[in-house]
This record gives sequence, structure tokens and C-alpha cells, in this order.
Amino acid sequence: MNQEIVFAQTLEKVRRLAREQGNSIREEQVRESFAGLELGEAQMEMVFDYLRKHNVGIGEPGDQDAFMTEEERDYLQMYLDEIEGLPVCSDGQRTAYAMSVMAGDRAARQQLTESFLREVADIARLYAGQGVPLEDLIGEGNVALAVGVEILAQAGQAPGGSFDGKPSEACGMLARRVMDACEECIRERAHQEKNDKRIADRVNRVADKAGQLSEELRRKVTPEELSQETGLSGKAIRDAMRLSGFKIEDIETDSKA
Repeated sequence: MNQEIVFAQTLEKVRRLAREQGNSIREEQVRESFAGLELGEAQMEMVFDYLRKHNVGIGEPGDQDAFMTEEERDYLQMYLDEIEGLPVCSDGQRTAYAMSVMAGDRAARQQLTESFLREVADIARLYAGQGVPLEDLIGEGNVALAVGVEILAQAGQAPGGSFDGKPSEACGMLARRVMDACEECIRERAHQEKNDKRIADRVNRVADKAGQLSEELRRKVTPEELSQETGLSGKAIRDAMRLSGFKIEDIETDSKA
């Protein structure tokens, strides 16, 4: 496999491990992860710098709130205020709730869910500053939590499904599902932003060409004229017109087909 791909995959695994440890990782853990790539010391320092810039503490906890906006801090406080009255549960209590959920106790589903709401916020904070508002991360995390609890309930009724572990492993499964949901939300947002940029670039390219030709002709231009004079295909021009909502000001919009 290409070494650059291996490096990127290893870096992502290190970041994932750090998140599981509260956005903190030991230096020896990082070095051990990259041992197979035989990186020089200068390259390892670049890895450590990258991790620090992404709020990962090396040998110490990272500042979870460093990348949060003022609005996100306000939302987090409001969220925590809303669940302040819920009891704080020990790991043993959560395991007992999970066991009850798997045994078919419907009341235990709500108890297990409520016991995890603070942890959803804590996990979401680890992903702050990566292009998705904290409110969305917490929302996606809570959806993943609800789905995870439902999976536990189904596992008790039909073993061998999406979860076939022990009740003591259920809390880890729920936390991983919340993390996966946050990461998927970030990936989807990044993909959407990439698509949006590609669309904007296409529209701007056609708009720039239309503006130049319109200035020469001292009037708006037709798509056919623009294609003939610039070499842009008719399809590219029509696509750009549609993507802009037919708002490229220098192109005649009588023929929107």
C-alpha cells in the first residue's frame, strides 16, 4: 500500500485513540503507532505539532473548549442545565441498566439513555472546531445513542444481531456509536462543502467569462454567443445557469432549457 495512504490511516487511528482517551495521548503511543513507517525525528515532530493543533494533548489532557465558539459554549451550558437534574450513574449502574434493557425492560431504556446524555456532550466537545456546530454534533450523538439502546433491546430478544457482546460491554458500544456519528457528521459536512465549492467554482467561471464578453459587446450575451466566443460547452453554461438559479446577470435568461 502507498506509504502516504498508510501514514494518513495511521494518523487517523492515533486521533481516534486520543479521542477515546479524552483528547489525550502519550508520546510513546504515538511513536509506537508510527513505528512501522520509520519516520525521522523531524517528521515525528510534525506529527506531534499536527496533533497539538487539533487540540490533542501529548501526555496531558487537551483543552476541550479551545475550539468552541461563544455560541457553542452557551449552547453547551444550556444543554447541561437541561439535564442537570438527571442522576449521575456509576459504570455498575449503567451495566445494570444495559442488562435490564437486554432483558426487555422498557423503563430501563430511558434510564440507560438518560445516564449517557452527559457523555454525549463530552464526546461531542472532542470534535469541536472541525466544521460542524456543537449543537449538530450533540444532536447526532443523541440519535446514535437512541439507536444504540434500541440495538441492545433487540439483542436481548434476538441474539446474534448488531450487538452480541455482554452487558458490561454495552457502554463501550454506545460511546463508540456516538463517536462514529460525530465523525460521520463531520465527513458529510466536509463532503458537502467540497461539492458546494465545486459548484461555486463552475458558476463563477461561467459568470467571469460572461462578464468579459458582455463588457466587450456592451450588452447581455446569450448562452450560444458565450459558447461560441469562449469555447465553453453549451452544457457547461446551461448547468452553471441552473446552479445559480438563473442569476448570472450578464447572460440572457429567456431560454432556460
